Amino acid sequence: MIPRDRARPDLRLVPSAVAAWVAALTAAPIVLRAPVAAALGGVALLIVALALLSGPRRGPARVAVAAALACAAAVVIGVVLRSVATQSGVLATLARDRAVATVELVVTSDPTPLRPRKGGFGAAVDQVVLHGRVEVVDARGHRWQTRVPVVILARADQWRDLLPSQRIRADVRLAPPRPGDGVAALLVARGPPSAVGPPSWLQRIAGGLRTGLRDAVAGLPAAERGLLPGLVVGDTTEMPPAVVEDFRTAGLTHLVAVSGANVAIVLTAALLAARWGGLRARSVPAAGLLAVLGFLILARPEPSVLRATVCGVVAVVALGRGGRAAGVPALCAAVVLLLLTDPGLGRSYGFALTVLATGGLLVLAPTWRRWLSRWCAPAWADAIAVPAAAQLACAPVLAMLSGTVSLVAVPANLLVAPAVAPATILGVLIALVAPIAPPVAHLLALAAWAPTAWIVLVARLGAQVPGASAPWPEGVPGGLLLFGLVVSVWWVGPWLLRHRGAAAALATLVLLLASPLGPRTPWPPAEARAVFCDVGQGDAVVIPTTPGHALLVDAGPDPDAVDDCLQDLGIQALDAVVLSHLHADHVEGLPGALHGRTVGEIVVGPIDEPPEQAVRVQGWAAAAGIGVRRAEYGERREVGGVAWQVVWPSRVIRGDGSAPNNASVVLVLDTAGIRILLTGDVEIAAQAALVPLLAGLDPPVDVFKVPHHGSRSQDPRLLPEVRPRLAVVSVGTGNTYGHPAPETLAALATLGIPVLRTDLSGAVAVVGSGADVRLVSQR
Repeated sequence: MIPRDRARPDLRLVPSAVAAWVAALTAAPIVLRAPVAAALGGVALLIVALALLSGPRRGPARVAVAAALACAAAVVIGVVLRSVATQSGVLATLARDRAVATVELVVTSDPTPLRPRKGGFGAAVDQVVLHGRVEVVDARGHRWQTRVPVVILARADQWRDLLPSQRIRADVRLAPPRPGDGVAALLVARGPPSAVGPPSWLQRIAGGLRTGLRDAVAGLPAAERGLLPGLVVGDTTEMPPAVVEDFRTAGLTHLVAVSGANVAIVLTAALLAARWGGLRARSVPAAGLLAVLGFLILARPEPSVLRATVCGVVAVVALGRGGRAAGVPALCAAVVLLLLTDPGLGRSYGFALTVLATGGLLVLAPTWRRWLSRWCAPAWADAIAVPAAAQLACAPVLAMLSGTVSLVAVPANLLVAPAVAPATILGVLIALVAPIAPPVAHLLALAAWAPTAWIVLVARLGAQVPGASAPWPEGVPGGLLLFGLVVSVWWVGPWLLRHRGAAAALATLVLLLASPLGPRTPWPPAEARAVFCDVGQGDAVVIPTTPGHALLVDAGPDPDAVDDCLQDLGIQALDAVVLSHLHADHVEGLPGALHGRTVGEIVVGPIDEPPEQAVRVQGWAAAAGIGVRRAEYGERREVGGVAWQVVWPSRVIRGDGSAPNNASVVLVLDTAGIRILLTGDVEIAAQAALVPLLAGLDPPVDVFKVPHHGSRSQDPRLLPEVRPRLAVVSVGTGNTYGHPAPETLAALATLGIPVLRTDLSGAVAVVGSGADVRLVSQR
């Protein structure tokens, strides 16, 4: 549904939306370190905005600047207030102490199964994660009233049937959340919940409709049975992992996440029905709004659904008030409103994708439709312009997120476009009909099989195209590079349409460069002695032992990333997996490492903290039939010419930094005459204890993994004592922790130690032997 007007988009509110978004992105890390400074900065921005508005000469530019500053100030102040509310209360205090408590809470989301994205052993743990709002806390003989958001981790068989708005009581262990999550605590359930109050009648209706949809499609094949609820309400719990991977490679993942596309389909159907029903023109948008609100109830008012609903309202405004001239200001106003309501959306990839896709439809699609209409029918112009504009607008964020660019996304989206709307509309009808006429719902499900089967087929064939997904630099640099290309295509597009020969030549060159025949840097390098995998903000180090075998030290936060790294190296078996400590950025990727490989043993540190991660690791190991044991200080092992020794921890340090970090298993490895020191996340206290243990190490260290992702927590005596020849920082792109710290990099530079970072270089391999050791980066 593209606005057909030729009016130029009204961009006056764009500075306000951009300022609010930038404030949401930058304020959170500042608030985590200096909340008072952030609050004062927000107040200062507000004062400047008021001063600009109160001046004697208030031209359009001055008003735009004042509005942008006011929006930024409001978002910064909102971030500060949320941070104070979540991190200064009794629940945050109990979480820091990892206390046990009984809580009464209101469920605010559906329980979502936890499983690795590539299958494997995570599903056997059978856990769910959900969001809630704690209102009563009983702990340490006291009872407190509160009202703060939390995240709950629980057993699926005990918690999966809860509905949003339901009030429950549960025994939990509290733990600190991840920085920037916007919640007061992580609650690990210690048993089943007990009901205190029922869900609201709206949520009961929505739950019944969703259950009816799942029951009605139960007779379809597995792929189609899992896809249809995903198309309608974003419920992907039954989608087979192979189908999920096909959708990712083919650039069709957005179809199974509730987005503006879902809302647009429902909205279009409602508007057509309203017109056929004889409603007057002014009543048609009202009918559309009612349909969007009904869809909101069906799909649940969670953040992604709320974003999609707002985009549906923007579409109504664009339809009813003059196309993109009104649609762009409405989108900008929606961005500001959403960020004021929840500043955490500014750091959400889903929010960025929703806004960019809607912006692409409002700004790019109308112009492209006019260009394409010169060579094809308007219906075909619409069919090509819509997916192309949305995909191109979202491409920079998708590249930042995945490190790949789908080269088949536009044709795949074009091919499935005729089937998406019928499948979605039939799915909505099935959900509405199932509670009152199950046989009719089953007939509708049979009718829905054809369009869903076509979508599954396109995804499967698209994923099998050679070079369907091309590698691309991850993080901000990759996103900015692709953004520059997107802008170039936008400006050069009209010229290319007028010069078809040049367009064909350029397309051929791009396809050649992106294809398997194009230039590639050889990876992995021959005779790699160790590889520091690029797993984002976390650690995973592979040390090959014999052909097809390796030692793995840590598994990173992402099952896919560590699995891909091991596949690239041809590792089919792991002699041992050493988990330096149990923080998520070192162990959450374990299911990917175990996937399809034999594993000798899993070695862990001396403490089971955080407790919820210890439970998960034990569950994964038990499901795979792998033994878990403690590392012993001083123990030595050797496999296939690779020898390693545990040089820490000799004791557990508490009360001085993070106990799990300081209890990291530290290894000295020797391979092909190269000595590597792997330090986990040890902080200053443990590093100070390591200094005398490593004194006079003979031979000296060749490669040094900088502790704790290069954070500021570095003992100044460690580097001079170890004096490595080379250093590696395993760190994630755009992380909010400030890793690696400038002073840590400065210390390495002062000692003349060359360093490579996985956020800038990708995976890093140690190559050579003996004195001829060097680092080679993937990029």
